[in-house]
This record gives sequence, structure tokens and C-alpha cells, in this order.
Amino acid sequence: MTDDTMTDDDTGGVFSPRFRGFTIGILASVGAVAFESLGVATILPAVAEELGGLGGYGWGLSALMLANIVGTVVAGTDIDRRGPARTVLVGTIVFALGCLLAGLAPGWGVFIAARALQGLGIGAIMAYAYSLVGIAYPARLQAVMFAFLSSAWTIPSLIGPVFAGALTSLLDWRVVFWSIAPLTLVLLPLVLPGARRLSRPEQRSTSGSRRRLPAPVWFSILLAAGTGAVLLGLELDALPALAALIVGGLVGAVLALRWILPSGTLRLRRGAPVGIVIRFILCGVYFGSEAFLPLGLTSVHGLDVTPAGLGLAAGALAWTVGSFVQARIDTARPGRRTRSTRAGILALVGGEALMGIAVALPGVWPGWAIIGWTIAGIGMGVAFNAATSATMAATPADTAGSISASLQLAQTLATATIAGVGGAFVARLGAATPAFLAVFGLTAALGLLGVLLAGRLDTAKAGEGLRR
Repeated sequence: MTDDTMTDDDTGGVFSPRFRGFTIGILASVGAVAFESLGVATILPAVAEELGGLGGYGWGLSALMLANIVGTVVAGTDIDRRGPARTVLVGTIVFALGCLLAGLAPGWGVFIAARALQGLGIGAIMAYAYSLVGIAYPARLQAVMFAFLSSAWTIPSLIGPVFAGALTSLLDWRVVFWSIAPLTLVLLPLVLPGARRLSRPEQRSTSGSRRRLPAPVWFSILLAAGTGAVLLGLELDALPALAALIVGGLVGAVLALRWILPSGTLRLRRGAPVGIVIRFILCGVYFGSEAFLPLGLTSVHGLDVTPAGLGLAAGALAWTVGSFVQARIDTARPGRRTRSTRAGILALVGGEALMGIAVALPGVWPGWAIIGWTIAGIGMGVAFNAATSATMAATPADTAGSISASLQLAQTLATATIAGVGGAFVARLGAATPAFLAVFGLTAALGLLGVLLAGRLDTAKAGEGLRR
């Protein structure tokens, strides 16, 4: 804390004169990230088609998510060492540059590089957003700000896909990226001055010695590189190179995960460790399927990107509805979290299966895809909230921070991995029915695994052996 931070005795809310600019800047920055995430998911088929990237379609999301892992860890480490100012400035500029470069990309390779830049910037923006709440706001306002941060995704989730689809149909997909890039830079004057007041100048000196990167940064890089190697190997035809990349990548990724994740996670230990795995499964099913919904509607059914955006918006709205339903259930009967998780996953898988069939088969009415994805969104909202609540309830207070970080890591890694594997299917089978049946079959099978594991969320034996 600094002298500029209000104490618990201070009056006023998060939009009081003292915090108004800071709050608006933080929420708008997160909103820009949300708009980019849902908007680009909608228009990615049009981008891939124009830039010749259908063979590497999955990298449009995987590159961003893998870089996001590194950006989050690097930013969090730097904030702890030096305060938030540098992360705010550098993260915002990197994200804006990534958007600008994506809009200028002459080919798919440059576009993927731009997506990686965006991922680094997004990781930094999300890291400083949550960190600033803990550093700059008094305890009595932190819960309010965290709620606002969650709501900052709601409106962009609803309008982002439709708006991005409309811009692409009426103008060009590049306009979507060019509209986001200046927005984040305009917000800097609202956030950066306060972040500078919260910086830690006494930690900037290294006493003449070069500061080494801490272990978490190296392991995050190893995890991203190892996962990327596996995904790249899946797209190769040469068996020796394929085997070398997959085996080497798996070894690197598992080594990194063993260090990063709490003890017992890879062994599916009851309680919080298996909760992290279930978060991976939930996000793999939902975001992995969502990544190919627009591509299927445009390539198999020949629809415009705007109807595809409506499907994504419907899923986002349904997720919100499911979350509120689960909140009411949890308030009335908190002991039903494991059952709610299982029921939510079943609804998620059922809706995803309906959506997958409607997307993959050209003779099926495409409207079933939106209906199915709405059902899946409700299931995701229920399961996500119930599983998260059960996981945190099983977590000792002194490990709550590491478990929260691990849940976020699982979410990002799942999205990158399933999108990459699905992209490998498209690369080998083309953007046609067999590829989409394979993608949605994979995510459905993953969801059924989640149904089997949901019972291990039981907290009776939870909280044992957690570390970091």
C-alpha cells in the first residue's frame, strides 16, 4: 500500500472522484480484451480464408493462449518486484501493437505472430487489472471491483461477436483489429498515473548485478513451448519429426506442469487438485468447441460471419443465465455442488453434441447449432460456478492464491490445446464434415470424462498435500 491508497476508513465507492478514472480505465481495458476475444473468434474463418490459413486454423487461437500463459506469469512477477506501472505501460503497448500488426498482416504467418503479441499483452492486462484491485483499493471495495471485472466481460460477450461480424460483412475484418488498437492506448492516461504512484522505486536497482528471470517465468515458457511443439507435431506428415516434436513437447510440458501445479493435480487427487483438472475439461469442451462453431457455419453451411456471431453471443448470454441459476441453487443448498457440476457438464455435453451435429452435417438446419450452443452455455454456467466453488471450498487459506492461479492456467492451457488439436484435424481433413465431427467428438468425449471425475470434487479428503 502507498499513501495514495484509501484506507478502510475512507468513504466513497469505486466510482467516487478519487477512483473514478482508475476504475473506468481498468474496466474498459478488460472490456477491450473481452471484445477482442469474442469478436476475433467470430471473424477468424474470414481471416483464415483470405490469408490462406485454413490449414493452420487452430493456431489463430492457440498462439494467443500460449503467449497469454507467458504474459500472465511475466507480468505477475514484475508487478511483485517493481509495482504495476511498467506492466501497465508495456502490456498495453504490446497488445495494441499486436492488434495493429494483425490488421496489417499480409499472410497467415504474420497474423499468427500478431496473435502471439496480443496474447502477451492480454496476459499483462489481466494480471495488472486483478493486481491493481488488491493494491490500490481498500479491502471494503475489492469485492465490488472483482464483481465489476467479471461484468466487464458481459456486454462485450453479447455485442462483440455481432459487431465484429457486421464490420467484417460491411467493411473488412481488418477494421475490427484497427478499432481495438487505439482504444487501449486511449485508456492509458486513466490507469498509468495511478499505477506509477503505486510503483516501488526502491526495487528498481539491481545493485549492479543482472537480475535473473525467476523460475516461474522459465517454467511458463517451457510449458508454452512444449505445448506448441506437440500441436505443431500433430500437423506434420514426416513421422520422425512428428514423433520428436510430440514426445519432446510432452516431456517439457509435463515437467513444467509438475512444478507449476499443486501437488496431486496430475494424479487427480480429490478436492482442489481434481478441481483444476475439471476446469481444464470444462474450458476444453466449451472454448474448444466454440472455436470451430463459426468456421463450421461458414464453411459447411455457407453462412455469413454475422449469424455465427449470434451463436457465440447466445452461448455467452446462456452462460450468464446458468451462473445465476447455480448461484441460487448454491445459496439454498450448498452441499449439492458436486451434483450441480455433474448435471452442468451433462447439459454442456448434450448441447455441444446438438451444436456439433448441426454444424458438421450440411443437411441439418443451422439454427439447431445456436439452440444447442445455448443449452451448452447454460450447462457451462452451472458447472463452471459449481466446480469453482467446490474447488475453492476444498482449498486451505494459505494456498488460495496458487489454486486460483492454477485454475486460470488450466483454462488458458485447455483452450490452446483443444483449439490446436482441432486445428490439426482441419489441417488433415479440410474444413469439412469429417474434421468437424472429429473436433466435436473429441470435446464431447472430454466432457464425459468430466462427468466421471466430478465425484472427486468431494471435499471430505480435500486440502491434503497442496503446495505452493
